[in-house]
Amino acid sequence: MRALAYAGCLLAAALALSACGKDDDPDTRAANGEPGELLPAPQGVSGGVTGMPTQPGPGQVGPPVATGGLPEEVVLDENGNPILPATPEDGTQPVADDGTPLTEDGTLPPTDEPTPQDAVAVLRDYYSAINGRSFARAYALWSDGGRASGQTPQQFADGFADTTGVSIEILPPGRVDAAAGSRYLEVPVALTASQRDGSQRKYVGAYVLRRAVVDGASAEQRAWRIGSADLREVKP
Repeated sequence: MRALAYAGCLLAAALALSACGKDDDPDTRAANGEPGELLPAPQGVSGGVTGMPTQPGPGQVGPPVATGGLPEEVVLDENGNPILPATPEDGTQPVADDGTPLTEDGTLPPTDEPTPQDAVAVLRDYYSAINGRSFARAYALWSDGGRASGQTPQQFADGFADTTGVSIEILPPGRVDAAAGSRYLEVPVALTASQRDGSQRKYVGAYVLRRAVVDGASAEQRAWRIGSADLREVKP
């Protein structure tokens, strides 16, 4: 009996070992729907791909930003399409930052619209006419054919009867302001008027020049003209 029991134990052990071998066999595991080989778990990580950090590090997080795209401030045409600066290689006409086509030498084309520099030129012409005793020409540089001066042509001329000459220092003009159908520009000045008796009178202040921008305005109305003056005499 003892021999039979011992033999039974050996048989049970052999069957157990055989079963374990079948479980570890890749083909058997595949037939049972289990992985064929057991890979060692990665060391030192809590999940994911071995060697990759679980948290993003310094730098950009998210999808990469494409380079070579549109500039931050894109100028659009009347149809909403971006206007990109032309390059010499593509053979197209170069444009300014605001989309205005440039000339061949890279400068802005001439425009018929008067500029602030044109307003400054009006004041220089105004005092050049006064110094030349051409009071009718100076009077006409006021708006509304001179009526904006608040004087008649004769009153205007009489105001310079004792003046032998005027020197003017024109300071940088301010910005162009808009009103209904008009544009305004203030130009600071400093004046020195020489009198017949040899004395001098000094003034500081500003001229306000205006021009019309409404449809149908004439070239004269669109040009800068003196709208008003605020001059204060500086006492010695």
